[in-house]
This record gives sequence, structure tokens and C-alpha cells, in this order.
Amino acid sequence: MSDLALGYLSFPVLLILIFLRAPIGLAMLLCGIGGLYLATGSSTIFMARLKSEVYSTFSNYNLSIIPMFLLMGQFATLSGMSQALFRAAQSWLGHRKGGMAMAAVGACAGFGAICGSSLATAATMSRVALPELRKYGYSGGFSTATLAAGGTLGILIPPSVILVIYAMLTDQNIAKLFAAAILPGILAAVGYMMTISIYVRLYPDQAGTQAPAPYRARFAALMGVWPVLLVFGLVVGGIYLGWFTPTEGAAVGAAGTACIALFSGALSWRVLWNSLFETATGTGMIFFIVLGAAFYNGFLAFTHVPQELSAWVGTQGFSPWAAIILILMLYLVLGCLMDSLSMILLTVPILWPVISALELGMTTEEIAIWFGIIVLIVVEVGLITPPVGMNLFIINSMDKETPITATYRAVMFFVASDLVRVAILLLFPAITLVWIR
Repeated sequence: MSDLALGYLSFPVLLILIFLRAPIGLAMLLCGIGGLYLATGSSTIFMARLKSEVYSTFSNYNLSIIPMFLLMGQFATLSGMSQALFRAAQSWLGHRKGGMAMAAVGACAGFGAICGSSLATAATMSRVALPELRKYGYSGGFSTATLAAGGTLGILIPPSVILVIYAMLTDQNIAKLFAAAILPGILAAVGYMMTISIYVRLYPDQAGTQAPAPYRARFAALMGVWPVLLVFGLVVGGIYLGWFTPTEGAAVGAAGTACIALFSGALSWRVLWNSLFETATGTGMIFFIVLGAAFYNGFLAFTHVPQELSAWVGTQGFSPWAAIILILMLYLVLGCLMDSLSMILLTVPILWPVISALELGMTTEEIAIWFGIIVLIVVEVGLITPPVGMNLFIINSMDKETPITATYRAVMFFVASDLVRVAILLLFPAITLVWIR
């Protein structure tokens, strides 16, 4: 069997391992090591790679951003920022039809600005918002679907762990990617709120209202979100203005949220230990996936699969936009099978040579940034697409009274909103590139 055939054969093997519930990092690591052994007929090469790949992968200074952002999210949760965000949004929107659900989306957007993880945003905001939604007459399916969709804002609105990984894979500027994600993130939150407005008009029995809060209480609640604005402005604004590097910005954000948690009285020694432990656990999981992807992508490069795929696309006569749409459809399918980080690590090294060779009327840097944001949004869709969207299971595990099928029915409205947003960003790349041109 040729090396190229071996490379193509590794894809179904990888999917089989995933279906057998093997951890995705382990599945990619086994395919990479096993593929190199079969391709070379010797254990020397993959043993040498095992010795060198670990060091070359984890000696990358930019990877230190990941535990800092995860720690920032842990401290933000402890200091009560999630509750403050929801209370502020609830006081301004809760009296409107569907307003409580809109408040949950707004709070998810705010928390995503200091968290960087979709699953963490979804889980944290569910603990805060789900009891209130149920209290005011929102149906279980509509409530869980709203929180699952709102949680996806955690990986789009900067800072974002996935954008950091994408920047490393395509050798792009992290600060520019963060800036490019701001407007699409706002567009996502607005689109979800419009979706909620349409849904409650079609199904008025699915949502209730609360009495309007007096303006004094509204402004008092609004004052409670200043820590979120401070941390977001300091981290993202400082990175964009060049006050510090993204790595330094992540450290500043973690230190800032730790100080806020300390002054709020929420940071004890036990809580600090639990935060560090959860951060270490999450970092270890992410780093293991990164290592598995490094081995698997190294094997694919050895078999020349990316180069052959790029050449094949060039000989098929596809228009650049047809190629983009086909690639995005592939991401939609993979989103039903894999988590977002694994998708990015597995596909970007293979597909980026294809994308960068397309004539799209933009520079290579602009294509990389624009495509990165588009891919991130499509990955979001995968997180809430039935039957195996990760966010759907996270939310439903916290509301066992709601059948998963009820969540499926309601979440399709949010999936439609995401697809409309993808079409808008495809047609108008300037929305993404306005801050970097």
C-alpha cells in the first residue's frame, strides 16, 4: 500500500476509534504513531518523533495563553460575574416577551468576553439562568436550546482559546484575530435575540414575562457589571493597542479576575486550590489533544495528503467560492462527530494550503483571518447541531426533566440563525476585516 493510500485510510480508522468512544487525543495519537510505523516499517522514526515532538510542541510560548485564559474563566465564575451579568440583563429585558431568554444570551456574550470556552460558558450560565427561566414560565426545550446557543458565544467573542490555536496553526497574529471576532460576535448575539423574538411570536405559550424593574434597580444592576467591562477592556484593548503581548494579556486578565474574586470575598484557599486544579485538568485535556493532533498531522504530511488534496481541488475546476462552501459543509458534518478543538487541530493543517491558494481578492493574511472567523462560527453550529452537539448534552445534563428531543426542536431556530450569519459574513468579508485593514 502506498503512503498516500495509507494516509487516506487513516481517516475512517480515526472515525471508527471516535465512534468506539476513544478520547479524541488518543485516537489521533494512535493513528499518527501507527500510520508512521506502517509507512516506514520501523519503530525508529516514530520513537524519534515521540522524543522530539513533545518538546517542540509544548515549548511553544504561545501555548501558555491557554491555562491563563482558563484560569481567568475560573476566577470570573467564582467572583459572581456571571450572576451580575444575568441580573443586569434581566432587569432591562425581563419584562419583554422572550426578554428573559434574551437576557441569558446577553449574559452569555458578556461572560464569553472573559472566559474563552464555549462549554464553560454554557455550563456556568445554565446554573445562573436556567432556574430563573423555568420560574417565569419558559418551557424546558426553549430554555435549554437558548442556553446551548448562547454558550457558543464563549469561543467567538474574544478572548477565545480556539482562536489562539487557529492563530498558531496558520501563523497569524492573535491580536488581529481577536479584533476580527468582535463584530461577528456582536452579530451573533443580536441574531440570537432576533431568533428568540421570532420564536416567542410563533409559540407564545413557550415564554412568560416578569414585572418591569424600576429604573433605579436597573441602573444599580448595571453598575454590577463593571468588573467584566474592566477585564475585557484591559485584556482585549491592551492586546490590540500593543500595551502587552497576548500571553501577557492573558496573565493580566487572570491576575485581574483573581483580584476581583479576592475583593468580593469569594476567594478562599480552598477555592483557589479548586480553581487551579480545574485549570490544570482542562489544560491537560487540551494539551493532550494538541499532542495527538501534532502526531497525526505529522503523519499526514509524511504521506503528502495535504499537498495531494490541494492539487486535486485545483484540477477539478471548482470556483473559489464553491470550494469554500464545500469545506464549510465538511465542517458541518464533522461538527456532529467531534468537538471544536479537535476539528480545528485536525482539519486546518490539511485545508489551509487549499484555502490559501484560492483567488478570493484578498491578501493571504486577510484570507486567513476571515476564514478563521467563518470556521469558528461553523464550529459553533456543530456544538448545537443534533444529534450530538456537545453544548446540547451539557445543558440537558443540568435539566434532566427536559427531553433532549424538545431541545432539538427549539435549537434548530438558532442553527438557522447561525447559517444566515455565515452567509452574511461570506458575502461581506469587510464585516470581519474592518478592524485590521
